[in-house]
Amino acid sequence: MDTQDIARPRLSEEDWLAAAYEVLTDSGVEAVKVMPLAKRLGVSRTSFYWHFKDREELLEAMVRRWEERNTGNLVARSEAYAESIAEAMFNLFDCWIDPGLFDARLDLAIRNWARNDSSLQERLDLADSQREQAMTKMFIRFGYPQADALIRARAMIYTQIGYISMQVHESTEYRISLMPGWIKVFTGTSPEQRELDRFLARHR
Repeated sequence: MDTQDIARPRLSEEDWLAAAYEVLTDSGVEAVKVMPLAKRLGVSRTSFYWHFKDREELLEAMVRRWEERNTGNLVARSEAYAESIAEAMFNLFDCWIDPGLFDARLDLAIRNWARNDSSLQERLDLADSQREQAMTKMFIRFGYPQADALIRARAMIYTQIGYISMQVHESTEYRISLMPGWIKVFTGTSPEQRELDRFLARHR
């Protein structure tokens, strides 16, 4: 047994995923390799195989996490109860404020990775389609015609992807201050003060 493994408790699956996440988001998928990850974590690579069959299984776990967190939460927030389109938009905008709901760094890394991986590109296309459908249905719920709802949904998605690709850095306070304006742009209506107050209360 490697002395490194004796010197510290066995790492969890989450430890390996967290290390792989940092490498993926900083350096890309080609840099996610077992030996460098083991060195980064201060253990031998045998620790890795307690949790994953091989590198491909680790990468698959990361993709599933992206699907569940980013697309899953975005769809859920689009479907959340709301009394108005502005309130529905604020529900969705929770994803742009809370990285626990939507991880922009991971989304960018997945999009970069998919450029050279056709099977991942198919999953990315499916995820984007699911996001588009959820946002379109959100607008339709509040009386927007199908064609109009689709255009508004795509405008939001393309804006978000632009933010991610440009790696825009904004303070949380500044980003929140822009939300009423974004709602007016995307919906054609301005939120009421009580709707804004409820949104602000969630992010204090």
